[in-house]
Amino acid sequence: MAQSPTPSQPTILVAEDNAILRLDASELLKDHGYTVVEAANADEAIKLMESRKDIRMLFTDIEMPPGCNGLELAYEVHNRWPKVLLVITSGRVEPARDEIADHGIFIRKPYKPNDLLAQIDEVIEKADKAE
Repeated sequence: MAQSPTPSQPTILVAEDNAILRLDASELLKDHGYTVVEAANADEAIKLMESRKDIRMLFTDIEMPPGCNGLELAYEVHNRWPKVLLVITSGRVEPARDEIADHGIFIRKPYKPNDLLAQIDEVIEKADKAE
């Protein structure tokens, strides 16, 4: 069941080079009540991060040509915006824990929609309690 958007729902930046997967993830998150902005690559994601102050979470695929990959993007975001939460995904690559910037989590593709939403909700809830 979709949640109604509320002012307290954070904005999530979905960075995914595959347009269909990006749309699917974005729609899933929007239907759950999140505000979503999209980027097709790391350069677009950084530009969005620089232009918006409301992005609370980066949800990124690891393999995103051209330019830096999702792990590098996550490190860049973590270094420049340390309070932004990180969720990294891939169907081909499973990074070691030390390859994921600070507080980020990894979710393997293909993910079940309810599992993805539960993990994202949990990351945000934990961060809210820690603040």
